[in-house]
Amino acid sequence: MQITNAEINLFNQDKTKNHKDQFDFLHQQLTNKGVAVEKIVQQVQDFQVAIPSWALGAGGTRFGRFSIGGEPANLEEKIDDVGLIHALTQSAGAISLHIPWDIPGDAEAIMTRAQAHGILFDAVNSNTFQDQAKQEHSYKYGSLCHVDPAVRAQAVQHNKDVIDIGVKLGSKSLTVWLADGSVFPGQLNFQKALARTQGSLQEIYAYMPDDWRLFIEYKPYEPNFYSTVIQDWGTSHLLANACGERAYCLVDLGHHLPNTNIEQIVATLLWRGKLGGFHFNDSKYGDDDVTVGSIKPYQLFLIFNELVAGMANNHAGNPPLAWMIDASHNVKDPIEDLIQSLEAIRLAYAQALIIDQAQLEAARDKNDVTLAQEILQEAYRTDLRPLVREARLRAGGALDPIGYCRAVDIRRVLIEERGLETVATGL
Repeated sequence: MQITNAEINLFNQDKTKNHKDQFDFLHQQLTNKGVAVEKIVQQVQDFQVAIPSWALGAGGTRFGRFSIGGEPANLEEKIDDVGLIHALTQSAGAISLHIPWDIPGDAEAIMTRAQAHGILFDAVNSNTFQDQAKQEHSYKYGSLCHVDPAVRAQAVQHNKDVIDIGVKLGSKSLTVWLADGSVFPGQLNFQKALARTQGSLQEIYAYMPDDWRLFIEYKPYEPNFYSTVIQDWGTSHLLANACGERAYCLVDLGHHLPNTNIEQIVATLLWRGKLGGFHFNDSKYGDDDVTVGSIKPYQLFLIFNELVAGMANNHAGNPPLAWMIDASHNVKDPIEDLIQSLEAIRLAYAQALIIDQAQLEAARDKNDVTLAQEILQEAYRTDLRPLVREARLRAGGALDPIGYCRAVDIRRVLIEERGLETVATGL
């Protein structure tokens, strides 16, 4: 299914006047406060977030998975679904592939299909947390950290193969997340496991093209529940430094223990010039992988405050960041869920952009804690949804993307095209 500009424009017609009234009112309010509204609209319009190829189907848990019908059965259909989301939101201009779930049979044809939707290929993601068909060695007891050199070599080679695929698609980065760790005390020698992982990552890093970046992801637990080899941002930072200047830490918002101060981690990594990017989601207990901003929207805003301020005063020369959604759509339609996440991300970004950073810094310098809080909450409590809609409208998107999905009953159309039994590869 492909949506045309004419169809979106027709849908927007009866909503444009109401939106214009709301945006004009907000524009005047913000202008009176000295906010450069037009600049912010452009910044929001330019902000693009990658959709992972594994997120277009129904998610699941250890206890079950409930299919929704009309799921994309192959990479081509996944690209089409991302193209649909991008047409409606104008904020999903990239797709991130997970190998071997989505190995392109014909890289040139896949690139052509993506380009037709205005989509680029973001970071490619390796998978050594599962055993694949006809795989010689098992990852049951680890991959890059494994005690057996043959297993480590197999895992390293897989990452090299992923890089080769990414090169064909025009990608410029590799994301490595490891399930390596232990379930019981005594199972693993922590120091030796970390040393072996470092050696494996260094070999992968040396194989990358000179214009590529390596993103090292961390997670405190799961699937191993006693220890994980790369359990926190400090370990990720240590390994990135050991690899080289083109290796960075990747922050997944769900990969933290409850109440972790993620915004402080973001600020620290920016200070050291080692923040590579984000996997956006939300959580209450752990790696829940639910819709961005659905549980902790204020934390998302505070994270973006650190990002906006840190990148504006980028003394450490941190490179532009990679942005991706990493969520599991267990009960909602994935297309609608991803649209909600994209909206939450852009909204938090816009809210952070209207903060008067000079005023905030002045309050900090005077230890005026109350004023500092007021400055942040004034921005957070400002309804910037009309601004986000305006950015989307100017780019050619729908004023109400979910409303469009429901008006044309997109899921029904996809079921008619693909059937009820198709299952997307991935989690």
